[in-house]
Amino acid sequence: MVHEFQYRAPRARSELLAFLAEHGTSAKVLAGGTDLLPNIRMGIAKPAFVVDCKRLPDANRLVFSPSEGLRIGHGVTVSAILQDKTVRENYPLLAEAAHELASHQVRNRATVAGNVVNASPCSDMALPLLCLDAVAVLASAAGDRTVGFREFFTGPKATVMKPGEFLAEIRVPPESAGRKGRYAKLKRVKGHDLGIVGVMLASAPDGLRAAVSSAAPTPVLVTGIGAGLDAEAVNDLVQKAIKPIDDVRCTAEYRRFMVGAYIRRLLPEVAR
Repeated sequence: MVHEFQYRAPRARSELLAFLAEHGTSAKVLAGGTDLLPNIRMGIAKPAFVVDCKRLPDANRLVFSPSEGLRIGHGVTVSAILQDKTVRENYPLLAEAAHELASHQVRNRATVAGNVVNASPCSDMALPLLCLDAVAVLASAAGDRTVGFREFFTGPKATVMKPGEFLAEIRVPPESAGRKGRYAKLKRVKGHDLGIVGVMLASAPDGLRAAVSSAAPTPVLVTGIGAGLDAEAVNDLVQKAIKPIDDVRCTAEYRRFMVGAYIRRLLPEVAR
């Protein structure tokens, strides 16, 4: 049986926040809808209200300044990140991850904010946001608060967001501009499948960073990796941080193997 819900499309932030404050967990925010709508069809999500946030004035804001860094509005699509020259030049890690997210059709609908709010352990966009010290701006009727993405994810499909809050904006600090890195992702079907495991290696002031998806209850970040370490030493550090499981996609053993394979493949490119 098809689940019925009421649709709302507020045009002002105050209207959206008042509605979310009134209806709490019975309302779900719609950005791209690439996760929410399939979940409604499958009966996983049964909201009383679906609240479209794309009509807010700042939804598609994607701006960069040397003093403030990058600001990504809640309606900015993954394709917009991939196509933006300023993003590619200043935050190439975001473009690396965006390129590996699903297909052209999905990237044209999926938003960066929606990808991380869904809090899947295999989130593509979570990895560069972790490596780049990005923060989430969470808005509610009580006001705004900022949370670093290192603290944002609390478990599979779970975040620090409270009822009545929505992810209004993502901010990437100016200090992170210019960081280089590479991303490798294993999929069963190239371009059209969820990740089996993903590894991003990135430069940072404290050495190197490694971010891993699909290998723990949340995306994992390992910091302070010495720039002079070889691939096996880096792999040892990362292996201690991940907790892969056996599931329908593959075994935990194979995930661990592929993390090591990707580290050995990517490290020479990132460390040079």
